Amino acid sequence: MTSDYHRRLPYGERMSAEPLVGHPFFPFEGDIQVVPLAEPVLPEPPRGGENGEDCWSCAQPDRDVIWRDDQWKLKAVKPSGLPFVAILEPRDHYRLDNLPPELTATLGPTIQRVAKAIQDLDPVARTHFNRWGDGSEHFHLWFQARPLGMMQLRGAMIAAWDDLLPPIPAEEFAANARQVAAALAESGGEAISR
Repeated sequence: MTSDYHRRLPYGERMSAEPLVGHPFFPFEGDIQVVPLAEPVLPEPPRGGENGEDCWSCAQPDRDVIWRDDQWKLKAVKPSGLPFVAILEPRDHYRLDNLPPELTATLGPTIQRVAKAIQDLDPVARTHFNRWGDGSEHFHLWFQARPLGMMQLRGAMIAAWDDLLPPIPAEEFAANARQVAAALAESGGEAISR
């Protein structure tokens, strides 16, 4: 079943990239071609970990974790183009819509702590955070460190820039992860050595 919104969309057609080209945060220029819009897939396929089954985070709960407390864990997966990228998850399997009140109450303060710890890295000006919920049902937030002075990397396209920029050296990534974990551990939880 589709909605009025779905029926209005130009499926199979190419849309213009013009609204994005020339925008100060858009990382591409020249002839950009937008892929044709695909028809909706209904019913939608299940996400990873749907109903707690086959959840990669639950199957390997300590993988890539650099800090944790009784409720939350912070993961730093691999070096990428930004000075630091991390994922905050609850230790137990929840979606955003079924987080228990006691966990929800600590989410805001934990976001603040993680953002501050990342922003305190030398090359970082701001910490962006966001949630995409289509890859895994296990609730998670992404944290992305915007480098100092890199004004093009502001906004939603920071994730694209992270993929486009050359990955930072592994040693620098590890040092940044240790610094963030230690900063978080100063006010609770434990830093995990990697």
